[in-house]
Amino acid sequence: MSDPIIYLDNNATTRVAPEVFQAMAPFLTEEYANPSSVYPFAGPAASAIDTARQQMASLLGCQSEEVIFTSCGSESDNAALRSAIKTQNGRRNIVTTCVEHPAILNTCRDLAEYAGAHIDYLSVDSHGRIDLDEAKALITEDTALVSIMFANNEIGNIYPIRELSQMAHAKGALFHTDAVQAIGKIPVDLTNDLKDVDFLSLSGHKFHAPKGIGVLYRRNFAPFTAYLTGGHQEKMQRAGTENVASIAGLGVAAELAAKHIQEENTRVKALRDRLQEGLLATCPDAMVNGDIEHRLPNTLNICFKYIEGESILLRLWDRARVCASSGSACTTGSLEPSHVLRAMGLDYKALHGTVRLSLSRYNTDKDVDTVLEVLPPIIRNLRDLSPFGRD
Repeated sequence: MSDPIIYLDNNATTRVAPEVFQAMAPFLTEEYANPSSVYPFAGPAASAIDTARQQMASLLGCQSEEVIFTSCGSESDNAALRSAIKTQNGRRNIVTTCVEHPAILNTCRDLAEYAGAHIDYLSVDSHGRIDLDEAKALITEDTALVSIMFANNEIGNIYPIRELSQMAHAKGALFHTDAVQAIGKIPVDLTNDLKDVDFLSLSGHKFHAPKGIGVLYRRNFAPFTAYLTGGHQEKMQRAGTENVASIAGLGVAAELAAKHIQEENTRVKALRDRLQEGLLATCPDAMVNGDIEHRLPNTLNICFKYIEGESILLRLWDRARVCASSGSACTTGSLEPSHVLRAMGLDYKALHGTVRLSLSRYNTDKDVDTVLEVLPPIIRNLRDLSPFGRD
């Protein structure tokens, strides 16, 4: 029997919680009706969508009618950005950052090329932090939308969304945040602290729901035009027959996320910190990337100078069946180093030797013990083989 997998790539995707799978199962088997149908057989499907909408709203601290179900975070991002350019009365500017997820960056490029949008990108410092003064200067009367991620998927930095959304509203602009990495890991309250957020994107598979289901939060009365048109679903805000099973699962995942949010910020954070401290103590020329004071409790982005991150990952799998990544799952396979780390000005000796270890509530002390046992020898061995040497 092979060793169990040690899964430390939870920013890429998460395992589906058993409770979530159980909630989904009936709608993949006996309760298969289209929720828009009028006969009683469709009632359970329609009811499941209503319940999930309420569960999701409870996690976000918003009203259920402000929750729009989508297929994923990328669709939600597209819907928010493209709608803003259409609805904001001739305003053509979008302000975002240079470290956003490709779902934002590539959509902005598309809008610039085909819709006449002008994009301004906030820079970051060596810790991946943005400058609020720079943001204030870039947001003008021509800004249609400010779109800043809630938390970075690679380094885990948490950004000052409350202050940025207030800046946007002060200039009459809409505000959107890609919160795909934040939901389920840190508290989010859209009624109080984040009442100036107009749109928020999330993806279920980042907090133990299935892949292929997401949400776009739309603040009541925020200007919006549907990205996906067709039928009457989601009150004409997102066409397409609802993915009932995944929506039901997402609702349960939202309830579980609320239940376990304290654990994420205590036990999971303690595991991450122990992993970080152990690796820094045993691996010379290692450095943590990002803002260690303001980051997600589950994320460790660490670079090991003079070696290749991909080689580290292959050996971690071969020796202990450890799953990790060298950055965003959406860019894995590219020969280009991380755009986030390049924007931070990371030294070339460290740029390629970066590994992201991201935990979840399913990780254990034993997982951390195993990584601390096998990873330092891997680093030493790879450096002995490295043609790059040291300074």
